[in-house]
Amino acid sequence: MDNDWRHGGFGLYIHWPFCEAKCPYCDFNSYVNLNVDAQLWEDALISELDRNAKLTSGRLLNSIFFGGGTPSLMPPSLVEKLISRAYEHWMPANDIEITLEANPSSVEAERFSGFKTAGVNRVSVGIQALNNPDLKKLGRLHSVDDAMLALEVAHRHFDRVSFDLIYGRQNQSLSSWETELTRAISLNSGHLSLYQLTIEPGTAFGYRANAGKLTGLPNEDLSADMFEFTDITCASAGLNSYEVSNFSSEGLESKHNLIYWMGGDYIGIGPGAHGRITSGNQRLATKTMLSPAAWLDAVHLKSSGELAPDILSNTDHANELIMMGLRLKSGISQSRLEAVVGKKFDITTELTDLGLLNISDGFIKATNSGRALLNQVIQKLMF
Repeated sequence: MDNDWRHGGFGLYIHWPFCEAKCPYCDFNSYVNLNVDAQLWEDALISELDRNAKLTSGRLLNSIFFGGGTPSLMPPSLVEKLISRAYEHWMPANDIEITLEANPSSVEAERFSGFKTAGVNRVSVGIQALNNPDLKKLGRLHSVDDAMLALEVAHRHFDRVSFDLIYGRQNQSLSSWETELTRAISLNSGHLSLYQLTIEPGTAFGYRANAGKLTGLPNEDLSADMFEFTDITCASAGLNSYEVSNFSSEGLESKHNLIYWMGGDYIGIGPGAHGRITSGNQRLATKTMLSPAAWLDAVHLKSSGELAPDILSNTDHANELIMMGLRLKSGISQSRLEAVVGKKFDITTELTDLGLLNISDGFIKATNSGRALLNQVIQKLMF
């Protein structure tokens, strides 16, 4: 197991937990706070970066990802210091990807110029919808005009720009999604993250749904039609569905997310951040305190905001490879799975006979039909 992470690479995830508002569908570890002590957070994040680096010295760093929350609210000077510190600990790959998530309501040309100077070379803009009524229902603070301006500013400063849309929204028809997706593709970003709306427990939408107050959600048939339409439409436009919810032109895939999906190692710092680190012959699942205040206190008083890591067994690791790898169109290597778990991987013919799975060139892959039923397929395959 000690070298298995090399199949996916090595990345750094930095979590900025603050937002201007909490979206009703969001179950990420985020909080509304516009009065952040930047110096306090700089000291804590750098301290955690330094501590984690001791476990992974000498590695090649493939990516850095600033997620949240709303990282575009971070001072560009802080982003620059964190990137610079990471480069002191690890050798950056020649093609290192440094992504920062941004909300259109927090995009400013001057701030984006600062992020570029800091070393960011890719931005991911959380647009979520291309009509104002639905943006309001989703709790977004921006308008469609704001989103278009944000994309214009992003393209002005960065060669690599992605943006997110949510579909399967309340009262959304297939024809309205067709109009919206066609417009999204015409914006020529080269990478789209297209997610079906999921009602998560503990969110505002989750509470509304439980109370019977979240009406107009698509039924299973419409959801399936939207999923299939999205895949076909993006493919015809030259955007490969390299992952279930992510579509890109060749060479513009998200390197950082590929580390997750391909079972690489990644350090997670900041409140609520998770990581996977291989140390010796152990694979550790790391996690940090959720509360920003508690995390800050722990870092400053105990020199660590991290909770006790979980040691993953070989079976745990193999199951994670299945859960994440089958999201990719390229699938997961059968020989790699067998090397991790230490035994032959017997694949039930039920899934292949149903046309949900195929095996070619040593890789286990979900078919288009299988990707539409991915959770069920994964459950059948796990050890």
